[in-house]
Amino acid sequence: MFTIHQIKDANAKVQTGEDFPIYVQDLIKLGVVSYDTHVTDGHSNFNGKDNFQLKSEAKYPNLQIADKSDVEKFKKLLKEYQEGKTHYLSFCRHAAGSGVEKWIVDTRTMTCTFFDKKGNSLVKEHIPVAKTA
Repeated sequence: MFTIHQIKDANAKVQTGEDFPIYVQDLIKLGVVSYDTHVTDGHSNFNGKDNFQLKSEAKYPNLQIADKSDVEKFKKLLKEYQEGKTHYLSFCRHAAGSGVEKWIVDTRTMTCTFFDKKGNSLVKEHIPVAKTA
């Protein structure tokens, strides 16, 4: 089983969205099968095999999630983050302003899906293979 310390170590390598595929590969090596991150405060729930679960602490003060989603704006901001043009906290602020409440990463299907407050899927992306892991 994995620990929060191991997850923090993997996360410490992430500087921008460009590093995200490497982070996912590191989580797979630890045994994480999925996780959800809540934009409100940045905490995540990590799931492993045999119903193993861990919850991380909040990463930043609470953000207000917009009631109305702006998918096109979010897609643009997501692309900027993935290209390394913004950092994590800026991305989370933009996500909150675009109506994104959380995202779920599934390491088995290598997907990341972003959801609004009502649980509607806004964007689903395939996680690319890491260039270096």
